[in-house]
Formats: sequence, C-alpha cells, structure tokens
Amino acid sequence: AIMSFHQCGGNVGDVVNIPIPQWVRDVGATDPDIFYTNRSGTRNIEYLTLGVDDQPLFHGRTAIQMYADYMASFRENMKKFLDAGTIVDIEVGLGPAGEMRYPSYPQSQGWVFPGIGEFICYDKYLEADFKAATAKAGHPEWELPDDAGEYNDTPEKTQFFKENGTYLTEKGKFFLSWYSNKLIKHGDKILDEANKVFLGCRVQLAIKISGIHWWYRVPNHA
Repeated sequence: AIMSFHQCGGNVGDVVNIPIPQWVRDVGATDPDIFYTNRSGTRNIEYLTLGVDDQPLFHGRTAIQMYADYMASFRENMKKFLDAGTIVDIEVGLGPAGEMRYPSYPQSQGWVFPGIGEFICYDKYLEADFKAATAKAGHPEWELPDDAGEYNDTPEKTQFFKENGTYLTEKGKFFLSWYSNKLIKHGDKILDEANKVFLGCRVQLAIKISGIHWWYRVPNHA
C-alpha cells in the first residue's frame, strides 16, 4: 500500500492525472507559497513545500498532521487486512512522485535531460527558514542562491556549479547543508508519524529515494 501525498501526473511514466485534493489546492489559491517555488517564482503543485510541514495552514492542521491523519485513517479502515497480514508493505510518500526529493526537474515546466535542474526553495516559508538559519550562523546578509542557473543549463554555465564556483565558498556550503538537511528532517518527521501509526502492525515501512543522478559523476555534483 502506498501513502501518496503527491500529485500523479507530470513525471516520467505518469499516464494518469490525479492532483492533490481540491480543498488543499483551495488553500493554495489564497496562499500559493504552500507549493514548492523556483527562483523565477514558478510554483510546482505536485507536492506541498516542506516549508509548511509545521505551519497550521490547512483548516488548523499542519502538513505533517495531515499526512499522519491520512495514515491513521488508513490503519483504522484497513485493520482487517493489516491484522490478517494481507498488506505486508507500507510505502510512505515523502515528495514529488513519492520520492524524498525536491521537484528540481519537472518535465511539466520544460526541463529536459540532461539539464541540471534548479533549487526549489523560494517560497516564503523556506525563505524565512533560511534567513533565520543565516542569522543564527552570524551571516544575516546571506541570501538564497541567485547564480545556480535554470532547469536546462549545464554546470559550467552557472556561477554556482562551475569549477571553483559558489558551491565551494562558505556561503555555498552553508546553503547546500541547509537545503539537504531540510529534506532529511522532512523525511524524519513523516516517518516518525508512520512509525507511531503502524506500531504493532506486521508490515515493513518503505520509502523511495532518488537514484544516482546524471551529473553525479562530475566533480561538483550539480
């Protein structure tokens, strides 16, 4: 059984279109920053930004609470199958296409292989989180990257990823650490809830993590 908290459609192999629930999208109509956003301001409505994981924007609930409620409802309504051992595996969705990743290379927004993709952290919630982190680190002047290129660039076309680029500076390393750790914490929070909900069930919990990506073998891992 798959706990799908993401839109189906717009990714490789998606042959049907199932958006996230209308009532969630209705919240996004008045607050579009609940969705992942790239530097040019384009929203991605496949999955809620992890910036709202702890924001009670959904009729008083946070995103994490919604995911937990969904899983609790599944356990309650599928008790017969869980108790009987019919369901042996629960895959917990953690991002676009169910994977623990950012929507960095959406085909629906013009990305084509082997473009490097983009950082997707420019919604107001993640931006505020980053500014708080930089202030705490003693560098309130640091901003989110503005030199990392666009979806279909190559690493060398960008100031951030080119040889001896921004990614090697103190500021660049700080950003990359913050960006990757936000994703890890996001996965931890949802899996903590899944562990609580399915405690006592004879099921394996599974997640999807992206495989090695196409720029992995170049020194700067764009």
